[in-house]
Amino acid sequence: MYKIKVNGDHQFNVDEQQIEAMDCIETSPKKYHILQENTTINSEVISSDFNHKSYSVKVNNNVYDVTINDALDQQIEALGFEIGSSKKVNEIKAPMPGLILEINVNVGQEVNEDDPLLILEAMKMENVINSPREGTIKSISVDKGETVDKNSLLIEFE
Repeated sequence: MYKIKVNGDHQFNVDEQQIEAMDCIETSPKKYHILQENTTINSEVISSDFNHKSYSVKVNNNVYDVTINDALDQQIEALGFEIGSSKKVNEIKAPMPGLILEINVNVGQEVNEDDPLLILEAMKMENVINSPREGTIKSISVDKGETVDKNSLLIEFE
């Protein structure tokens, strides 16, 4: 399930079946022709910021700001890591049960916002857990190869 927000105030929930059922053809790079209920819709991706999952999309000459959140994004938001509240985060907890594949930081290391801290494998997908803020790593509570439960403490900031 994807949560799609348009212009910050209109929200839609879309699942995989709805996406697959769309009659959409890429006509050239970043340009699409969509057929919905016998109506032609021309769209173009004007700009994209993959890291923040935000896009500017032109649809029939109207420009819309769109953000797309998948299931992992929604879990992370539910744990309080969303933009705004993330600046207060001093602990990184596992958003889901999984296996620690890689740890990219050391105790005492200074990190910037969005630096990759570790990789958590869950449901056969590798999920990069990025730093929610600038700071110094106080402690790392897991080891590479360790299995963790949801909400297990992974990393603490000073």
